[in-house]
Amino acid sequence: MLKRIAAILLLVLCLSLQISVAPAVASSLKPYIDTTKGYKFLYPNGWLSVKVKDGPDVVFHDLIEQTENISVVISPVAQGKTLTDLGTPGEVGYKLLKNAIAPPNSNRQAELVNAEAREKNAKKYYLLEYAVKLPNGARHNLASVAVSRGKLLTFNASTTESRWQKVQATLKQVVNSFTVD
Repeated sequence: MLKRIAAILLLVLCLSLQISVAPAVASSLKPYIDTTKGYKFLYPNGWLSVKVKDGPDVVFHDLIEQTENISVVISPVAQGKTLTDLGTPGEVGYKLLKNAIAPPNSNRQAELVNAEAREKNAKKYYLLEYAVKLPNGARHNLASVAVSRGKLLTFNASTTESRWQKVQATLKQVVNSFTVD
């Protein structure tokens, strides 16, 4: 009888722990809002903001895994152009690959793994996924691209290929949280 009660209590405890894990993932993200430039996103708790001279608008990296990072790059777009005017998700993904992810003479090779479009709050976003080979190892990048206020905003999340499986769900949630005005 005592064993049966212990087994039931253990089962109830396990089920309650499983239920409480899902909200913990969402609560481990913090908001970042730039009202001046018109974008916002969530980033993992414990990540630090880093100032990069002549680089991305904003960069955050993991406190422990410092090469794991997210960033926002803002580029000009011709007046009145929309994201669709710039091309399909695949076309924009390849342009980004050639100009930013693995430009000529960068010693990087990249492959566009996936490219898709989504709409959120009447704004179009392209979600892009890359496998990148560097001289010192392989990386996995996710990006969300949007046009707002006459600018192309590229939100990028990057990690080593060896950590990809562990952080994939979190990075996808972070990239999907990126929104523009």
